[in-house]
Amino acid sequence: MQSSDLHRLLRHRAFTRFLLARCLGLIATQMLMLAVSWYMYDLTGSALDLGWIGLIQFLPALLMTLPAGHVVDRHHRGKVFAVCLGVQALLALVLWISLDQLWLGRVLIFILAGVLGIVRAFQMPAQQAITPSLVPPEFLQRAIALSSSGVQASVIGGPALGGILYAISPKWVYASCTILLISGVVLTLLARYHHAPVTRATTWKSAFAGLHFIFQRKALLGALSLDLFAVLLGGATALLPIYARDILHTGPEGLGMLRAAPAVGALLMSLVIVRWPLQRRVGRTMLGAVGLFGFATVIFGLSENLALSMLALAVTGAADNVSVVVRQTLAQMETPDLMRGRVSAVNSIFIGASNQLGEFESGATAAWLGPIGSVVAGGLGTLLIAWSWWHLFPELARRDKLQEDSSD
Repeated sequence: MQSSDLHRLLRHRAFTRFLLARCLGLIATQMLMLAVSWYMYDLTGSALDLGWIGLIQFLPALLMTLPAGHVVDRHHRGKVFAVCLGVQALLALVLWISLDQLWLGRVLIFILAGVLGIVRAFQMPAQQAITPSLVPPEFLQRAIALSSSGVQASVIGGPALGGILYAISPKWVYASCTILLISGVVLTLLARYHHAPVTRATTWKSAFAGLHFIFQRKALLGALSLDLFAVLLGGATALLPIYARDILHTGPEGLGMLRAAPAVGALLMSLVIVRWPLQRRVGRTMLGAVGLFGFATVIFGLSENLALSMLALAVTGAADNVSVVVRQTLAQMETPDLMRGRVSAVNSIFIGASNQLGEFESGATAAWLGPIGSVVAGGLGTLLIAWSWWHLFPELARRDKLQEDSSD
C-alpha cells in the first residue's frame, strides 16, 4: 500500500478506533491464556488438561453459533463486540480475585473457559462482520491485511508481556488484562458507523442461511474447510507449556516468546500483503501456504533448540496469515451485508474448531503419542490435507482473483 492509500485508510476514525479496541482485547486475551495454561500445567502436569481447556471453550461456542449470527445481524455489531469485551474484563477480574483468595483451581479454570467460549461465539462474528461497514469496498483487502498486522502485533506483545508479568506475579497479569479490556470497551463504543439491522422474522430457513450460503459456493467452502482441518491437525499452541518447560527447558518468559513467534511471522507477512495485495492465483497461493504451514510444524515438533523452534513457529504464522487474508476477504466480498453476521458466525465455528478443538486434539494425542509425536503427526496431516484439497476443491485451486469479474 502506498503511503497516500494508508493515510486515506487511517482517516476512517471508526476503523482505527475499532482496530485499536480489537488489539487491546487481543493483547489481554493472549496474556490470560498464557497465564492460565502455565498455571494449569504447573497445577496438574497433564497434557490432557491443557487440551480440555480448548474443548470446553469450543463446545458452548458451537451450540451458540446460529443464535450468535442472528444477534450480530439484528443488533449493532459494535455494541455486541463491546459487551463481549466487558464480559472478558469480568472474567479477568474473577481470576485476579480468585488467585488472591486462593480459590483458583482446575474446576474454576474450566468454568471460566466455558464462559469464554460463549463470549467468543458472539465476539468473532461481530468483529468480522463490522469491518466492511467501516471502510469503502476498494479498501477492504487492505483493511483486513492492516487489521491482521495489528492483530499479529498484539499476539506478539500479549504473550511477551504476559510472560514477563507472570514471572513477577500472576496477579499483575490479571490486573493488566482487566484494565486493557475496559479500555477496549470504551474505544469500541466511540467507533460509530451506520447500521441497518435485519428486520425480518427469524425462521429455520433464515437461521441456516449462513450455512446454505457457504455450501453453495465451493471456493469459499474449500477455503474455510482447508483452514479448519489444517490448523486442527497442525496447531501446537496447547502443547507450548510442555515444550517450553520439558523439551526446550525454559520458563514462562520462554513460553511467552514461543507463543509470540507465530505472530512475528504473521505480522511480517501481513505487512507484505498490505504493501503488495494478492492479485492473481490466490487459490494456489493459499494451498501452498497451508502446505508450508504443515512442513514448518514438523520442524518445530522435532526441534530441541529454542531459536530453531521460534523460527519454525514464525514460518507457520506467516503461512497461516496468507490463508487468513484469502479466507476472510473471500467471505466478506462475496457476502451481502445483511447476511454477514450469520456467515461470519459459521466462519467463526470453522476458526473455533481449528483452534480450540485443535488444542484438545493436541492434548489428547500428546497423552497417547507424547508431545513430539503429536506435533509431528499433526504437521504431516496438514501436508496431506493441502494435497487433498487441491483435488477435492478444484474451484479453490483455480481461483485467480479474490473478487471475480462479473463477466467471469
